[in-house]
Amino acid sequence: MLSGSLRRLVAALAVALAVLATRAVAAVVDRSFHRDFNAVWGKRNARFLEHGRVVELSLDERTGSRLESKDRYLFGRFDLDIRLVAGESAGTITSFYICTGGARHDEVDFEFLGNVSGEPYLLHTNIFSDGKGEREQQFVLWFDPTADFHTYSILWNPLNIILYIDGTPIRVFRNNEANGVPFPTRQPVHVFASIWNAEEWATQGGRVKTNWSEAPFVATYRRFGASSACVWRGNGATTRCGGDHLPSSASSWMGQTLDWWSWMTLNWVRMNYMAYDYCEDRKRYPHAFPTECIIPIGRI
Repeated sequence: MLSGSLRRLVAALAVALAVLATRAVAAVVDRSFHRDFNAVWGKRNARFLEHGRVVELSLDERTGSRLESKDRYLFGRFDLDIRLVAGESAGTITSFYICTGGARHDEVDFEFLGNVSGEPYLLHTNIFSDGKGEREQQFVLWFDPTADFHTYSILWNPLNIILYIDGTPIRVFRNNEANGVPFPTRQPVHVFASIWNAEEWATQGGRVKTNWSEAPFVATYRRFGASSACVWRGNGATTRCGGDHLPSSASSWMGQTLDWWSWMTLNWVRMNYMAYDYCEDRKRYPHAFPTECIIPIGRI
């Protein structure tokens, strides 16, 4: 049994190694957003730079902006570099997510809740399956997300959904359909990036409103990656998958779960940076937590 201090040291080392590995991979993903996305809302607030390799999405009093992937995917790993709105950002939400649409939609969210100048961003994550969400987990980041780009990743395969920041796992949602918990396995998703106004709840529960004198609020995106993903062609089957997607392969992203090092890192993030977990909210669930909360997700 490792001591507490040794566990923290090992976890910190795992974080450092994961960050270095991810940045090395991310450096080779650099192509035009025009190839992969359409601006579907607030087109005038979507500014494509460097021949489309960088996109600035802005929010003003008239509108925000949203990109939607041209392809739909059934399973995949999706990576995106984001630099968040600097300075005053209260009331704003910068997001990166996958979603099926529809009343019984599946969705996985990265939502960055802005704050007043000098206060940290809050990362709000949520997972919907078969139309059911309310699975919020929130984190205070261990870096300044406005100073530079950081890589945010969604891994989605038939076994689990894992969220990463710079290669560091921060959240896992396992497939527990055998226990009655719906899991996204059947509906293809689009990938989205957006910025929008949510002053009614985004900052300190809506107590701090958007300061429009600071507009426009600008978030910057680059280096979208979906090389390990299966493109959905609308005929009931995927016809093109990237990377090693065969479940029989030991290196397959389609069969990827968290290894021992990853569990160490995940627990380090939870212990030090988690601000809210619906699975620990006794006021919200005074009698019994949701089923997925009482099934062990792993241990160190």
